[in-house]
Amino acid sequence: MKIAVISLTENGRKLSEKISACKIENLIFTRYAFEKYSDKNAVSFSSLRTLVSEIFGTCDALIFISSCGIAVRMIAPCMKSKRTDPAVLVIDEQGKFIVSLLSGHIGGANALTYKIAKVINSVPVVTTATDILGKFSPDSFAKANGLHICEFDTAKEIAARIVNGEKIGFYSEYKYINKPDKFFDKSCDKIGTCISSDINKNPFEKTLHLVPKNIIIGVGCRKNIDKNIFSEFILKKLDEFKIPIFRVLEIHSIDLKKEEKAIASFAEKFKIPLKFYTNEELMKIGGEFSTSDFVMKTTGTDNVCERSALADGGRLLVSKQAENGMTFAAAEIDITIDFERDIL
Repeated sequence: MKIAVISLTENGRKLSEKISACKIENLIFTRYAFEKYSDKNAVSFSSLRTLVSEIFGTCDALIFISSCGIAVRMIAPCMKSKRTDPAVLVIDEQGKFIVSLLSGHIGGANALTYKIAKVINSVPVVTTATDILGKFSPDSFAKANGLHICEFDTAKEIAARIVNGEKIGFYSEYKYINKPDKFFDKSCDKIGTCISSDINKNPFEKTLHLVPKNIIIGVGCRKNIDKNIFSEFILKKLDEFKIPIFRVLEIHSIDLKKEEKAIASFAEKFKIPLKFYTNEELMKIGGEFSTSDFVMKTTGTDNVCERSALADGGRLLVSKQAENGMTFAAAEIDITIDFERDIL
């Protein structure tokens, strides 16, 4: 999680140092300090408005060490949707309070607020109703478990029902643990949550579909393939095998393709993490694969796409697909849904 810590004063700069020194797993801090109060380890800026407009869409979270008013005015022109906006937090320059300001659930602002407050000994301020009441939040639950929300209006309605003390239905095709039964009723058929890879499954009159993001695609391509041709090929194969792009968790390939611009461009466009493996690592993966002497001679492994798709285990969902020097395979990894899983 890439986090921008923005300070405007000398006290704010000192606090930003303390925050960036926090050893919290998977959090990467970058400090931005107003030029008059900057230091060698911070990125200096002269215009806060320009800075925010430049980094708003590139960070997972922004932490303002300022007043809430300043933060609100700066982010207002950049805000688009709760589905895509980054988490935004505000901390006073004395570090007494830390406020979850934007994207509390899906963006992870609420969870981040609690984590940082604990480390710097601040008072966390969270105002979302489900969190205040200690109740189930569909969007936080989905974010924490890597589930794609298909119907945001239904998610909102379910959250409102739970806040009002009503129960909802629950259905899952995947293993789950720690389910809070006080929020769910098996006999409820009016409205409920369905965890399935099938977005057409409707166990309730009104169904909130939560689709697991648990598909790994393995890819290969000839050197310097055109990025548009490669993108069209991958999207065509995903569509052909009825795999929505939002289900793709990671893209895997051999380390020889680390500098391949077409693969990097596709991953960047759809914000999908890339992983690369050596030929030795790929050859250690067990299973039956579509082998190629040519691929073995040029890469040191007999199959790149199938082996890399299975690098994290799971089962092969789509075997090798080849076209004009490009290859594609897909695997589905096992998941366990945990209602108590932290969002970060």
